[in-house]
Amino acid sequence: MSLAIRAAVAEDGPTLVAFNQELALSTEGKTLDALRLGRGIDRLLADPARGRYLVAEWDHEPVGCLMLTREWSDWRDGWFWWIQSVFVSSTVRRRGVYRALHDHVLTEARAAGDVCGLRLNVEHGNDSAKSTYQAVGMGPGPYEMYEVDFTLDSSAT
Repeated sequence: MSLAIRAAVAEDGPTLVAFNQELALSTEGKTLDALRLGRGIDRLLADPARGRYLVAEWDHEPVGCLMLTREWSDWRDGWFWWIQSVFVSSTVRRRGVYRALHDHVLTEARAAGDVCGLRLNVEHGNDSAKSTYQAVGMGPGPYEMYEVDFTLDSSAT
């Protein structure tokens, strides 16, 4: 059995939609609109300035993904890479898929020369994800996130 990490391509769109729908439902109990989600993923895949996806393949079958976006830090004169939309299929969880994705990102970030760190948000009650992120060397940051969401309000299902 082989595990490989690769950049997502346009043909991965339907798989990324399915992964994100399963992610939202299992972690937040949210049902995402497939058309809106598909448009968002397609736009990202067509425009690297928006971000990019990495896909984890187990024996050439997609089993996981994560999305990377960037945030400029004037305080650090560098980029934070935000890890988002992390998904690993339940059939391969606890078998190193996320670690491989994370290690790939960490290697790229260190090699880039202008990346000052990695960040991600995790749902408050998602203890399994928290332990996974801690196992790869991440920990809670000094900031709490606040937001106003114009698209996906708490009543959206």
